[in-house]
Amino acid sequence: MKKSMKYLFLIITVTSLVFISGCGKKEEPAVVKETAPAFEIIKGNKVPQFDSLEAFELVKKQVAFGPRVSGTPAWASTKEFLSNRLVQSGAVVKHQDFEAKVPTGETLKFTNIIGSFNPEAEKRILLCAHWDSRPHADQEADKSLHNKPIPGANDGASGTAVLLAMADVIGKNKLDYGVDIVLFDAEDYGKSGSLEGYCIGSKYFAANNPLTHKPLFGILLDLVGDKEAIYMREEGSVRFASDVVDLVWKFAQSEGNSRFKDFVSHPVYDDHIPLNEVGIRTINIIDAGLIGADSKDPRRNYWHTLKDNMDNISASTLYDLGRVLTGFLYSLKIN
Repeated sequence: MKKSMKYLFLIITVTSLVFISGCGKKEEPAVVKETAPAFEIIKGNKVPQFDSLEAFELVKKQVAFGPRVSGTPAWASTKEFLSNRLVQSGAVVKHQDFEAKVPTGETLKFTNIIGSFNPEAEKRILLCAHWDSRPHADQEADKSLHNKPIPGANDGASGTAVLLAMADVIGKNKLDYGVDIVLFDAEDYGKSGSLEGYCIGSKYFAANNPLTHKPLFGILLDLVGDKEAIYMREEGSVRFASDVVDLVWKFAQSEGNSRFKDFVSHPVYDDHIPLNEVGIRTINIIDAGLIGADSKDPRRNYWHTLKDNMDNISASTLYDLGRVLTGFLYSLKIN
């Protein structure tokens, strides 16, 4: 073998050994760090009881005061009652007082009521409803009744009652995170065909957020107490916070609750929209089929009418919703 051929042979041999050695070596897989979800459901903890009969009585109490329209004795008495109930449950209560012009041209005084549990906790969620009632029954067939305020048993009082009953539970059974219960005023002052006079209280809250810590997410309750209530996945809620909708609905269904349906309802402009627009991701649990007063069931056609009274409210419905919310809160782990 010539000298040049010998060097070539050595180069080829060494290169081959290096190649074989490289192919035979197992590369260590890249370490993938698992990131825990922001929140998750972990069942197993003992869930406190939700008192649906008390919730029913709380709806009745609000209706008994009379329509909750700004400037009336009923509005003032209801505000005092709701505030005192939250204090009694152990919440730190604040009033967010403000003035706003309504579609009639009047400037009225309003109050958002805020009850906070474990206010120092940075990890927290928001529960909300509106406590006012509509000042005009514009869906009545008789136009002479359009200027009369509605009782608002379902449209306002039902969601507020569930949250007051939830406050009693939270006050007696501490959670690992903070909860802010906000009762919005001035939700229902708008006129049909315009969004201008709706959600005035939540708009003010969103623009002047008084909370020290931003909630991880929020849950709004509206029109939740009807005897045959069905809660579909509301379109706006899915758009802004689909993961929260999914978590709540799957939890409800895992508990055998048949009121929570997977159909997506039409979008509803409600107090959750101003919150979502400022980054407080909030879903709406609402019996959207009531809106428009055009149900095939004549009894359910009471939206924005004088028939929004206690005849339509069911303690069984309040129980179904209350036990889902209670179970959800006490199975929720915020990471």
